[in-house]
Amino acid sequence: MNNGHDGSLSTGHGNSPRDMLARLETMVLMGIELPVSAVRRQIASGLDIMVHLGRMRDKSRKVLEIVEIIGYRYETEEILTHTLFEFEEGRRQSDKLEGSLVKKGELRQRKKLERAGFC
Repeated sequence: MNNGHDGSLSTGHGNSPRDMLARLETMVLMGIELPVSAVRRQIASGLDIMVHLGRMRDKSRKVLEIVEIIGYRYETEEILTHTLFEFEEGRRQSDKLEGSLVKKGELRQRKKLERAGFC
């Protein structure tokens, strides 16, 4: 994903985008001994967008959050994310949970994605 091949797509299992970043970091560290900061920098460089799906109380699956990976903060050694969309529950219709994705922010790395042909 991080060596010039645009358009990679993958799935993973986590309770939130932040949790998935931590799980990805852990999986890398299980396979090779590297400084955590190096692993986080590579993750931040290799990912652009994360889409988090979850199972709701009514057993349906919904897109709960879409986040953009916007970089890495060296001072705190953390991957920086920016929420683009977030699911907000609405009224419950019979047994079905209603709601929608609500826009929370603008895409910050638009030029990067435009250069790769995605915008």
